[in-house]
Amino acid sequence: MKKELLKIGYNSKIALQENLSEKVKNKVLNDYFLLIKKNKTKIIISNKKDINFAIKKGIKNNLIERLKLDEKKIDQILFSIKKIIKLKDPCNKVLETWKRPNGLKISRVSIPLGVMGVIYESRPNVTCDVSSLCFKSGNAVILRGGSEAINTNKILSDLFRKSLEKNNINKNYVQFINSKNRGFVDLMLSKMQNYIDVIVPRGGKTLVQKVQKLSKIPVIGHLEGICHTYIDNEANMKIASNIIFNSKMRNTAICGATETFLIHEKISQNNINFIFKKLYDNKCKLIGDTKFKKKFKGKVKLAKNKDWITEYLSPTVSIKTVKNIDEAIIHINKFGTMHTDSIITKNNKKAKIFFTKVKSSIAMHNTSTQFADGGEFGFGGEVGISTNKLPPRGPVGLNQLVSYKYEIKSNGAIRN
Repeated sequence: MKKELLKIGYNSKIALQENLSEKVKNKVLNDYFLLIKKNKTKIIISNKKDINFAIKKGIKNNLIERLKLDEKKIDQILFSIKKIIKLKDPCNKVLETWKRPNGLKISRVSIPLGVMGVIYESRPNVTCDVSSLCFKSGNAVILRGGSEAINTNKILSDLFRKSLEKNNINKNYVQFINSKNRGFVDLMLSKMQNYIDVIVPRGGKTLVQKVQKLSKIPVIGHLEGICHTYIDNEANMKIASNIIFNSKMRNTAICGATETFLIHEKISQNNINFIFKKLYDNKCKLIGDTKFKKKFKGKVKLAKNKDWITEYLSPTVSIKTVKNIDEAIIHINKFGTMHTDSIITKNNKKAKIFFTKVKSSIAMHNTSTQFADGGEFGFGGEVGISTNKLPPRGPVGLNQLVSYKYEIKSNGAIRN
C-alpha cells in the first residue's frame, strides 16, 4: 500500500514538470466538459451503484442526498467547469513590482502550490470541481474520496485523465486512489510530506479532526460550519423572514446553513411569530431559550448549552435571545467556528461593528449564509472553505490555489 501511494506521489511531481499555457488548460477543461456531457448515462448508472451501497450501509439520508447525482446536478457540474474555463489563469502573474535604492528590481510572482491531497466524503461533484480548479491553477491533485462514492468518483476522475491524454498531457495531473482501504488516508497524512504540499479535507467533523490531528502536511479547511444569523431590533422584518427561511431551509446539509439564530430582546412577539412562521410551517424543529419559547406560539423545545455548539445539518435550529449586538458578537465568537455569520439590520453602523468584531472568515449583512460558496463568490467553484486565521480564508477558489515567489534583478549589485 505504501509503495503504491509513494508511486502516486512521485507521478504527481513528474506531471508538475510540464509548463502549460492557459490555452492548453482551457482545451483540456473543455474536452472534460464534453466527455461528462457525453457520458451522463454512464455516470448516473455508476452513481446508482453507490447509492444502493450507501443505503445498505445505513448512511444518513442527508449524506445520501449529497452523494446523489442526477441530470440537474450533472448540469451544475458542467456549469462550474464552464465558469472555471472563463476565469483567468492565476499562475505566473506579476502581482507587484518595485525598485530599491540599492539597485534591486523586485517582482512578486504567483506560482502553483504544488501537489494537493484532497480527502473527501459523499459529494462526487468535489471530484470535478477540485480537479478542474487544481489543474487550471497549475497544481496536480491526488483524490481520495469516500468508499460510498467510489464508482462515481472513479468515472469522473477517469474522464478527466482521458481529457489530459487526448491533449498529450501527463494524465497524472489528476490521480484517484481507487480503494476503499482507509489505511491510504493515514499514509497520505503521515508518509507523503515529500510528495504532497497541501492537504484539503472535505467532510464531517470526524474526518476533519482526524486530518488535523495526524497530518504532517499543511491543512486548508474547516472543522464545522456552526453559522449564525443575528436579527437586530432595527431589522426589516420582511427581509428577516425571507433570510431566516433561506439561510436554513434552502439546503440544510451544507456547511453554510445557519444553525443558530440570535434575536434582539426588543423584537416584539408579533414580529417573532412573523419571522419564524415560515420555518415552523415547513417542519423545521425549533430549539429555543425560555424567552423565545414564551413569545413563539408554536412548539419549541427548550435549548441546552450543547445546542449552541451543534451543527445539525438537518431541518433543526437553535434560537437564543440577546440584549444587543455586543452580546450577539460575544456569543458568535465563543460558540462559532469562524465560518460564516450574518447580521440583519437597517442600521449600517451596527453592520460595520459586526463586520469588524466577529472573527468569521465570512461576515454578511442582510444576506443569507447559504451564499458561503466559491461559485457564488465568482470563483468558479471551490476546493473547500478555510477557517484558518492564516490565508487563504473563506472559499478557496482558483486564485487562492497559488502562492508566490520573489524574482530579483540587478546590474551586478553587491551588498555593502
